[in-house]
Amino acid sequence: MFDSLSGLKRSHSCGALRAQDAGAEVILMGWVQRRRDHGGLIFVDLRDRDGLTQVVFNPEVNPDVHNKAGVLRDEWVIAIRGVVNLRPADMVNPQLDTGEIEILVEELRLLNASKTPPFQLEDYRVDISEALRLRYRYLDLRRPGVMKNILFRHRAAQVARQFLNGQGFVEVETPILTKSTPEGARDYLVPSRVMPGHFFALPQSPQLFKQLLMMSGLDRYYQLCRCFRDEDLRADRQPEFTQIDLEMAFITEEDVMRVVEGLMVALFKDLLEVHLKPPFPRLTHQECMDRFGLDRPDPRFGLELKEVTDLIRESEFRQFREVVDQGGIVKALNGPGLAKLSRKELDDLTGLAGVYGARGLAWVKMQQDWQSPLAKFFPAGLKQALNDRLEAKEGDLLLFIADIPAVANTALGQLRVHLGQRENLIPPDTFHMVWVTDFPLLEYDRDEGRFVAVHHPFTAPKEEDIHLLEAEETRGQVRARAYDLVLNGQEIGGGSIRNWRRDVQEQIFQVLGMASEEAEEKFGFLLEALEYGAPPHGGVAFGFDRLVAILCGARSIREVIAFPKTQKSACPVTQAPSRVELEQLLELGLRLEK
Repeated sequence: MFDSLSGLKRSHSCGALRAQDAGAEVILMGWVQRRRDHGGLIFVDLRDRDGLTQVVFNPEVNPDVHNKAGVLRDEWVIAIRGVVNLRPADMVNPQLDTGEIEILVEELRLLNASKTPPFQLEDYRVDISEALRLRYRYLDLRRPGVMKNILFRHRAAQVARQFLNGQGFVEVETPILTKSTPEGARDYLVPSRVMPGHFFALPQSPQLFKQLLMMSGLDRYYQLCRCFRDEDLRADRQPEFTQIDLEMAFITEEDVMRVVEGLMVALFKDLLEVHLKPPFPRLTHQECMDRFGLDRPDPRFGLELKEVTDLIRESEFRQFREVVDQGGIVKALNGPGLAKLSRKELDDLTGLAGVYGARGLAWVKMQQDWQSPLAKFFPAGLKQALNDRLEAKEGDLLLFIADIPAVANTALGQLRVHLGQRENLIPPDTFHMVWVTDFPLLEYDRDEGRFVAVHHPFTAPKEEDIHLLEAEETRGQVRARAYDLVLNGQEIGGGSIRNWRRDVQEQIFQVLGMASEEAEEKFGFLLEALEYGAPPHGGVAFGFDRLVAILCGARSIREVIAFPKTQKSACPVTQAPSRVELEQLLELGLRLEK
């Protein structure tokens, strides 16, 4: 029943032909997206990755081919030879790039049949469950919208490579099988057969190798690299992901930022025809926390936070006063025109604040006077002082959170984003880039009873702050030579200048509670390399999946990954991870506990 391709060679893709091709003989190959039998004529929408072309089987052109087309069904694979014909004016389809033409088929070859797909492979079907889509991802990828995302990702990768090549960067692949080192998340481990009891780790990032490349004299390195983290997946995360990773020697923060801004300009111009204007704005970490509550600010709309701790000291509201007396702060947000919210809506906001650790949310509706359970605790003069600071007017809603700084900032910052989205305050189709700088180098982990690195232990401290590492009470004040790039409130990349002197790197390890013996065992190769003339160097890494998802308007990074994992880190197509034979385990010196 099925035919071969012998003697046929595809001349065009299914998205290539236009009106100027009328009269040309062409050969197309692809999948039957839809077949329509109109009595004398059979119409087939033929699809490949580039688009869709209507082909027509007319018994007057070739009666045998017309009869053969009667067996076609959705997703059958066919090849056709025919002549490009202009459609009648009233039959032009303006929704298709190929909508002005059709192919009058003279030859049809049936290459393969298809079972009935578990869902229709057309973009108007938006009610397909993600579980079903991922189970049959090879079918889901045939859908034009999904295919468009993958092709867009390809273009983004090519633009990035072209730009970095033009800036003198060298693409270098770093190892996938590497050493397990404590860099934050849990490693994926790979047992060694030839060295029983020893394990490789899959890289969480190429961090140490790219630093070694700078010490090797390569000067400028990049790669689109695969990274792996064995962690419980939060929303929109993957256990394996792709980074645009780059490193430069003999540079400062300004040099790295200049290259990155050029890369962003190239991506947005080539992919979206959007013209970004560098240099991008910069905010210190402290400014972000003060104004937005989050270190990934979205400045596209207002509702900025303000601290009112000094004024609250004068109030009679015991809950606020107790927090302030214990070293906490009170942050406030003014929502213009939001006094319209119902009590239930305010309760929902309180619940959302609780998700981020807040013990409560106080509110004031601005009428002629304060309408709030708080009103009786605030004398008239204090109310006016708060109104002035928050620029409150009638019809506004004031929200207050009193807690430790980390909780007050985060909870109110998240409420700000929620209200911005809910009230449609964020202008659509806009892109706002901002650099966040001067992060803390260290933060104190109360559970572990020690300082931990905010970014990673290889980040250099600001030179003027190095002396603060000596005393425990000042270590939290040390600023890092680190920087993040934030797009529309989402961190898309981050990096730092690295420790290029062994003494400074050893001091950081010591502050992190790592004994010299442990540091030598885990990072001895890096410490040794630092003794052989390591240059000042630094770099940045971008989450390529997330960047592509933002650029093409996808709701999730899973939409721009060919075969993504589920939130349980499983592959629905291959059913991985799976059990292996006992013999394979024994070869590796492993045995499963029952």
